Amino acid sequence: MTDRFDDGFKPAPAQRPAAPKTATQPPRHPVILRVSALGVAGILSALMLTAVVPPIVADQSDRAVVDAPVMLLTSPIAGQVDSLTAKPGGEVRSGDRLAEITNPRLDRTTLISLEEKAGDARQKLDATRAKHQSDVAYVSSLDQEIASQAGQLKAQLQSQIEELRARVAQSNAQSSEKKAIVDRQNRMVARDAASVEMLKPTEQQYAAALHDTDAQTAKLNQKLTQLKALDAGVYVGEDLVALNMLSQKRRDIDLDARRMEIEEKQQAAVLDDLEGLIKSERARLARLAAADVLSPGPGKVLAVGADTGRHVSAGDTIASVVDCDKRFVVAIFSYRQGEAMKPGTKVRIDGGGFHSGIVSAVLPKTSDKVDERFAVPFPQTERRELYVMITPDAADEKRAAQPTSAATPACTVGQWVTVTRDNGIVPSMSVTWRRLGHLVASLTDLDPSEPDEATRRAGVSKLDSALRSQPAQQPVFDEQWLPTARAVSAQ
Repeated sequence: MTDRFDDGFKPAPAQRPAAPKTATQPPRHPVILRVSALGVAGILSALMLTAVVPPIVADQSDRAVVDAPVMLLTSPIAGQVDSLTAKPGGEVRSGDRLAEITNPRLDRTTLISLEEKAGDARQKLDATRAKHQSDVAYVSSLDQEIASQAGQLKAQLQSQIEELRARVAQSNAQSSEKKAIVDRQNRMVARDAASVEMLKPTEQQYAAALHDTDAQTAKLNQKLTQLKALDAGVYVGEDLVALNMLSQKRRDIDLDARRMEIEEKQQAAVLDDLEGLIKSERARLARLAAADVLSPGPGKVLAVGADTGRHVSAGDTIASVVDCDKRFVVAIFSYRQGEAMKPGTKVRIDGGGFHSGIVSAVLPKTSDKVDERFAVPFPQTERRELYVMITPDAADEKRAAQPTSAATPACTVGQWVTVTRDNGIVPSMSVTWRRLGHLVASLTDLDPSEPDEATRRAGVSKLDSALRSQPAQQPVFDEQWLPTARAVSAQ
């Protein structure tokens, strides 16, 4: 009884042999914490170091995307989308109609105004043409009248000339007769057979005969001049007054006819201009009334920005077509790699159906206007980074253009790839970590796919049984655990 009482009454002395164990246990916890802290700090330092330092000098980049030029198909007119055949991901060829747009509500004010002006110009042209034709007819009738009267006057003048020539001959004969009488009387006076007073009347008669001859000769010359002027179309003289008036009227009408001809040509030119404007306006209205959105080249529809029945304005994007045959790769490298990644450098491409390529350009930065020209916006760069444009090899491009399966499309625009410079030494740590993760997963037979329902239930039941059995077990500190942990941490 005493022994039992002592054993039960004095628990402290019974536990004193275990005191050294409890005295040696506290040092284990600081060592474990120190090792854990050093491990976590080492891991964080490694992560920080691999996330910051290697991209500066890395010859590899997984911040690369497959891109291609994009063609924006815009609406040429404002109207309603009647039909839309473009579908995202669909293949199109050059000249394919992707949409049809109609606009029945058009403003025809300009066309109506032009048609009214053309009608007025046509009426003026008809009136001018009629006036010109009447003037030409009037001039023709005047020419006939002038020719008729000129013929009559010509015949009349010719008869008068013949008569005056006869009178001149008669006057010459009379003057010769008077001269003979005067000469005879002069001889008689010289012989004193007659007186001087008898000679004077005869001399006066001779002088009168001479003057009459001159007068008849002058009249004859006048008629000859008038006949010559009549033949030349010059109407001068009392006998040609009527013809002169007709000729003056004819000249006035002819001038008016020429003026009408000039005005007719002007009106015809104005009418031709108006008809050209009307034709252009009708063609413009026809283009605005209905229009087709055609594909400018082959490619694949990237996005559709309209629906059937929707009202669109001129310039609105209907669809965007990406040209998969002109794909390229945009990669981001540090500015320190600018000299190493100069144009012409050979690189390797992992992903996107490509294997190799050549650097075509190096860009320090880009803009929103440049991004609009391509299917995928360029990835965002950090400080002191640049873009490297890579053109895939022709053989890789042809091979990538052929789909290997239904799940692998031919156009890999937008796919992220990895770019490595040939003979590169420093890898990208993000790629290294990813590959390391895949390697560990393959070694441990971890299936990255989502487990099925049966596997999930089995795992839940196993976890439940483990948690239920946890409180029944007492923590046992093994002396061999500490060196093992140190060895693991050292590794």
